[in-house]
Amino acid sequence: MKKPISEAVILMAGSGSRLRRIGETSPKPLLSLGGRSLISYTLAALVKAGVKTIYAVIGFESDLLRTGIMALIPAETDLVWIENPEWQKQNGVSLLAAAHSVKAPFFLTMGDHIFEDSIVDLLLRNANPKELNLAIDRKLDCIFDLDDAMKVQTCKERLIAIGKNLEDYDAIDTGLFVCSPEIFAYLEKAKRDGDCSLADGVRLMAADGKVRAIDVGNAWWQDVDSAETLEHARKLIATKSNG
Repeated sequence: MKKPISEAVILMAGSGSRLRRIGETSPKPLLSLGGRSLISYTLAALVKAGVKTIYAVIGFESDLLRTGIMALIPAETDLVWIENPEWQKQNGVSLLAAAHSVKAPFFLTMGDHIFEDSIVDLLLRNANPKELNLAIDRKLDCIFDLDDAMKVQTCKERLIAIGKNLEDYDAIDTGLFVCSPEIFAYLEKAKRDGDCSLADGVRLMAADGKVRAIDVGNAWWQDVDSAETLEHARKLIATKSNG
């Protein structure tokens, strides 16, 4: 992309119930990975890419998140807290909470994902700011917990289907996007009984041919939402640190 992206939205409003069931008491973004909090890796990658304003959508245990994250933000970066009072609903509702805050193309990611810095750079170089751009991983044999992964089907550079239960798929959603503000209108359209997931909005945009799939190649990433993925992420960070 010729014009840098200066804004990012991070969704971190949920409760992390699967990890809480096995005794983890910290909010997921504050879990320890390699001697640092999980969210610190995402924040560092976004700041390195030139992001100046980060919108953090919070809900469950928001006071703990505020306290834990404030110390991680560089002085030159603005952190804007967005409270989602409906945090029990799906993540599409959390993104909609930011609709009146972001106006320009923006990064979107999740508070429980980690990823190699090069994926952010890849999106910057290849994203079309007028469309929805999703970083995808075609290395299906390398995906940890493939059954629970968000699967996508592509046709060349276009995403044509998305869903955890897709039977015909050729890549995995990494949870890192470059979005145009148009995503908000599609999420509103996707709502059913006042609720929607991010994937619901992506699916509608894909039906209109507005979602680009950008392959991360050999770059690594991991989402953390269970005891097994947390342990895998810790091993991944340890391996990369030692490498």
